Amino acid sequence: MKIYYIGILRNDPKPAHELCAVNELSSFSYFTRSSIAEFLTFFSGNVAERTGPAQRQDIQEQSYTFHVYGRSEGCAGVIITDHEYPKLVAHKLLTQVTEDFLSLHPRSKWAAGTPKLELPSLNDYIVKYQDPKQADSILKIQQELDETKIVLHKTIESVLERGEKIDNLVMRSEGLSKQSKMFYTQAKKQNSCCIIS
Repeated sequence: MKIYYIGILRNDPKPAHELCAVNELSSFSYFTRSSIAEFLTFFSGNVAERTGPAQRQDIQEQSYTFHVYGRSEGCAGVIITDHEYPKLVAHKLLTQVTEDFLSLHPRSKWAAGTPKLELPSLNDYIVKYQDPKQADSILKIQQELDETKIVLHKTIESVLERGEKIDNLVMRSEGLSKQSKMFYTQAKKQNSCCIIS
């Protein structure tokens, strides 16, 4: 699970314009990173243009999934991940990123022209959300529940095995009891014939 791109784009008026973005392309060859970054930016613009206000979309292209959230203010948040990344976490992050951006930069700053704005929290988000289980409390709880369930299954299996072993011991002890009673009666008979004084 990996996030490759987080960006805010102005999608109204068209064409879309990237206002701020951050990439995490360390998993790619150094020589291909600039081409991949251009591809991600280009497709982000296309997807942002096709996303209406208050609309959310998940679009798959090659080995990437584009998660998009169009805002009524005329901008859209875009996150590009691999196919395995949870959609719920991506859209939660989109909401957070767009809220941060709009609280820091009112529409008047970016409605016209081609400004390039800063959003320092993007760098933190792209690092923090690389592991969605650590970033999202619901996924973290789900993982802990899964681990607990595995431990419980192992415990139940060991209890059942222990129960089978106890059953075997009880059966053996019953067999021993019968043998020891027979031995006692035989010994009594043997001792009764001879009186030792």
